[in-house]
Amino acid sequence: MNPSLIQTIVVYALPVIFAITLHEAAHGYVARLLGDNTAYMMGRVSFNPMRHIDPLGTIAIPLLLYFATGGAFMFGYAKPVPVAFRNLRNPRWGTFWVALAGPLCNFVQALLWGVLTLALAAFGVDEPFFTRMAAAGVGVNLVLGVLNLFPLPPLDGGRVLTALLPPRQALSLARFEPYGFFIVMALVMTGVLTRFWLRPLVAIGYDAVTAILTPLASLLH
Repeated sequence: MNPSLIQTIVVYALPVIFAITLHEAAHGYVARLLGDNTAYMMGRVSFNPMRHIDPLGTIAIPLLLYFATGGAFMFGYAKPVPVAFRNLRNPRWGTFWVALAGPLCNFVQALLWGVLTLALAAFGVDEPFFTRMAAAGVGVNLVLGVLNLFPLPPLDGGRVLTALLPPRQALSLARFEPYGFFIVMALVMTGVLTRFWLRPLVAIGYDAVTAILTPLASLLH
């Protein structure tokens, strides 16, 4: 295996594990707060990554795509957290907050990795492994959060949009759910989603993280 690939895997391993695990756990945690214990009863409100990793979507598909495209493209997913939306005290707005919880958790994680970046600089730690890991943590979480906000079921953004739409339009959008994954894959592989959704929104995410952390950066210098 290429040494640079091994280094990249090691640098990204912890940020990716945290990003996926906490994203999925956040869905289950908020669902429990809002009336549905399904995820909790199935052990999915957990910080244990093994409860959220899908052998195919989290490991096999990303590695296959990485090697097949020479590192130019990688895509994956975790096991969806089971939520019985009808059990939520307010199914419409409960669905909204349960779906939004994952991407919001990723944005919070991006901020925390950003704080780590500032702390490393403030304490004069210039070890490349740690600085690269902190930078990877910001990037991975912004990409995962933005990708999941794409407004197409079964992605989180699709469920958020479904909750906001009038019933008839929401039902029409929900019909795309069985095909949503394949549509998103096609849009990613053709570069459409990257160019018109991921790239501009991740850039906005970086700007937001920078703006929020600027006062802290001023204090540490």
